[in-house]
Amino acid sequence: MGSLTCINTVGLIVASLSSVACAAKLETVAPFPKPESGFTRQVIHVAPQPQEENFQVEVLAGKTLTVDCNRQRLGGILEEKNLEGWGYPFYRLEKVIGPMSTMMACPDGKSKKAFVPVVGDGFMLRYNSKLPIVLYVPKDVEVRYRIWSASDKVEKAVQE
Repeated sequence: MGSLTCINTVGLIVASLSSVACAAKLETVAPFPKPESGFTRQVIHVAPQPQEENFQVEVLAGKTLTVDCNRQRLGGILEEKNLEGWGYPFYRLEKVIGPMSTMMACPDGKSKKAFVPVVGDGFMLRYNSKLPIVLYVPKDVEVRYRIWSASDKVEKAVQE
């Protein structure tokens, strides 16, 4: 019975430490500031890759809105900032404008809920598995991302 108690105790300690480690992960890297009122801090961790220079991270910040058949977009600029004294980048989406739409007539008149991304400058970021990507966005903005990779096939330009 004593060994079973020890295993349960060790299991609880390990579970507790892992949840603390996950919660404190960002703070163990660097003292990134807490989000200001009206903003959230969202973090992306990417896995190590061989030849990380062949990868990029596309940040897809946006909102889930009711849309029709038109193409919908929000506007904004993801600005890179510097964590003073550390030299680490973090990113801030100050203002989101829109939505903007193509304004075509929709024959079926139906609408649906869909994720509408913010388009603008600064949303394609360098891939670096050693540092988290830290983003500060307005509270009503959701952050998604996707990984882009370079093809092994390289073409040669033609002189004209």
